[in-house]
Amino acid sequence: MKRRLVLAGLLLVSVYGHAASKSDLIAQGEYLARAADCMACHTQDSTKPYAGGVKFTLPIGTLYSTNISPDKQHGIGDYSEAQFSRAVREGITKAGQRLYPAMPYTAYAKLTDQDIHALYIYFMQGVTPVNQPNPVNDIPWYLSARWPLRIWNVLNAPKPVTRSPSNEENDPIKRGAWLVEGPGHCGACHTPRGWMMQEKGLTAADEHYLSGAEVEGWFAPSLRQLPYNAEQTALILKTGHNATSAITGPMSSVITHSSQYLTDDDAKAIGLYLASIRSNENRQPVTAQKVMTDPDKNYLRYCSTCHGKEGEGVANVIPALQNNLLVTADNPASLLQVIANGAETPQTQGHLAWSMPGYRQTLDDSQLAELTNYVRGRFAGKDESEKVTTSQVKAILSSH
Repeated sequence: MKRRLVLAGLLLVSVYGHAASKSDLIAQGEYLARAADCMACHTQDSTKPYAGGVKFTLPIGTLYSTNISPDKQHGIGDYSEAQFSRAVREGITKAGQRLYPAMPYTAYAKLTDQDIHALYIYFMQGVTPVNQPNPVNDIPWYLSARWPLRIWNVLNAPKPVTRSPSNEENDPIKRGAWLVEGPGHCGACHTPRGWMMQEKGLTAADEHYLSGAEVEGWFAPSLRQLPYNAEQTALILKTGHNATSAITGPMSSVITHSSQYLTDDDAKAIGLYLASIRSNENRQPVTAQKVMTDPDKNYLRYCSTCHGKEGEGVANVIPALQNNLLVTADNPASLLQVIANGAETPQTQGHLAWSMPGYRQTLDDSQLAELTNYVRGRFAGKDESEKVTTSQVKAILSSH
C-alpha cells in the first residue's frame, strides 16, 4: 500500500492536463482520501472501512459520521460526480440536505475539480460497499433544524475552487499551505471557534488560524508556536514522534490513518508552511526551573523514571517535558488528560507504539491538580495565576 500511495503522491504533483488511467485515478483518489483523513472520521469498525458510525460530541449534541462507502442503500453509491462534489465542497447531500459543518467542507472547498474527480473514482471503484445503516444523531429538536445552515454558509463558507493553481506544486510552502488549509483541514481542531461555531480563521492571514483550540476535553495546541523545525514536524507527522515530542490523544488517529501515508516531500512541505507562519509571540525555550521546595513526590514516583528528574525524556523514544506543547500550552486540558488517563502513540509503518499508564485510579482530583501544576510550573514556568484547581480537574475529565 505504501508504494501505491507514494506513487499517488507523485502523480498528484504532475500536470493534471495529461490523461490518467483509471488505476492512476484510483491511486490519486486514495492518496487524497488519506491526506483528507476520511478514514479516521468515517470508520468505526476497521473491518468496515468508510461505513461511518464514529461518534462526535459537540456543543449542539452528538453527531455520527455517515456511511461514505459506495453502498447504494446507505452509502454514496448512487451519487453522481456532481452530487459528490457538492457534498464534499459545499456540504449539501444528494437529497439537498445541508450537512453540519462538523464535516469540514469549508476546507475541502480548496479541492479542485480534478481532485474531486480522482476522489470520486476512488470511492466508487476502489472502495468496497458496506451495507450498514447510518446511526441517528442525538441533537435536541430545537437545535436540529438545517435551514439556518444556509445562512451560516453564506457568512462562513468559502466558494469552491475549480482549477489547480498554476505551478503551485513547485513551491513547497504553497503546497504545504494547500495541504494544511485544504484536505488536511487542520484548522477544524487547531483553530478556535466563534459564537456561530465557525472557525475564526481559514487561512494564515488571520492570527486566530491554527492558534489552538479545545476539542472534546483535549487542547489542540497552537501550530503557530511549534518548538521544532520543518524536518522534525515532518518526522512527527510520519511516525508519531520526533527527537523531543510524541503524539497522543485525538491526533493519534490522524497520524495512524492519514499523515503517515504522506510522501516525504508533502510532510516536509507542511513543516515548511507551519514554520513560515510561526507567531511573532512564539515562546522562548523554557528550561527546567530550580524550585526551592522539595520535588513533587508524585512526580518522582510516577513520572521521573521515564521522563527524567529534569524532564529531559529520551530522544526519539520518550518525549521531553521541557518545551513540550502539552506542558507549555495555556490550556492544561491535554496534559491533564494524559496524566489522568494515560497515553498511547500512533502505530505507524516501521514504528512500534508505546504507552504510558494513567493515574486517575491512583490519584484523587486534588493530587492530579498538584501534579499537573508541578509539571507546568517546573517545565513551563507557569505561575500561581495559571494553577489548575480541583474543580477544573473535575470539569476537564468529565468532558472526555
